[in-house]
Amino acid sequence: MERHGKILYGGLRALADELGKEEWRDARYTILLDENTFQHCLPLLIAHVEALQEAEFVEVPVGEECKSLEVAAQVWQTLLEGGADRGHVVVDLGGGSVCDLGGYVAAGYKRGIRHIHVPTSLLAMVDASIGGKTAVDFGGVKNSIGHFYPASLICIEPDFLETLPQEELVNGQMEMVKTAVVTDSMMFTRLLSSSEIPHNLIKEVARIKNRVAKSDPYDLGIRKILNFGHTFGHAIEVYRQLPHGLAVGIGMRVAMYLSVKKLGLAEEVYNTYSQWLNGQLSSFNFQFSIFTLKAIEQMLPLMHQDKKNSDGELRCVLLQEPGAAVIDVTVSDNEVRDAFLQLSKS
Repeated sequence: MERHGKILYGGLRALADELGKEEWRDARYTILLDENTFQHCLPLLIAHVEALQEAEFVEVPVGEECKSLEVAAQVWQTLLEGGADRGHVVVDLGGGSVCDLGGYVAAGYKRGIRHIHVPTSLLAMVDASIGGKTAVDFGGVKNSIGHFYPASLICIEPDFLETLPQEELVNGQMEMVKTAVVTDSMMFTRLLSSSEIPHNLIKEVARIKNRVAKSDPYDLGIRKILNFGHTFGHAIEVYRQLPHGLAVGIGMRVAMYLSVKKLGLAEEVYNTYSQWLNGQLSSFNFQFSIFTLKAIEQMLPLMHQDKKNSDGELRCVLLQEPGAAVIDVTVSDNEVRDAFLQLSKS
């Protein structure tokens, strides 16, 4: 298997062309999906990709609930009962959770079979499907068991975005902004000033994410910059049961506040982002006042479970300025408390 899969920016037509090639001729397919993608996305996929018209499919729970060892075992059982061999291919038709699960299942079955990501959410198109990270949640900790196991193909089809509610588009915008703020200051400015999401920006952000992931496939160095906001975001996501992108967006505000305090990030950057974030959160009826001291104390153990930590210390990604991120910055519990309490006052 290639270390990094090929990204198809030409959508489902490009996928149909790829699956018509010799290397895929004898493949059998199982499509992994949830009830939403079964209803809204599967018909479009089958209509455009002839090779998948005879595929079997397995339906899994919607959202983060599908990312468990129990669900993975159910999918493996289905593959075994269907006689799937090493030439079988799993097609992950869904958002980030389905992509995470599908990659995890493919990595474990028969010591590894091919899988194809067909992301249907904005967040998955620009982030979750790219870079080869697969995982399930375990012991109450998000993404605690997984592999680096890239998809063979990643198909970016913007038409799927037409099926999404506004809240899901905002969810994806957060990850787009995250990628931009740590890599490209001009792109960061463009995203904060755009009222819509042009398709060319989706491709540009996906290319940035892919370039960074390729340069550090096992997340040992520079790729860590893509975790900006995630130490705090994952804790918020688990504690408040918020969508991933929304939680990361809030986590980025925490990280920017700490960046002002510890690395001299311009307060103007923090204020501009905070204003943009407040506008995006208006449709979610979210209140920062939930971050009481009691809530912070309950989230801190979740932050300490983060994979980037070392020797019991919180290690975060912070910013010197947009486009200039610093990895492995040690942050104390008291500094985290201060950042969240400041948030609660806004």
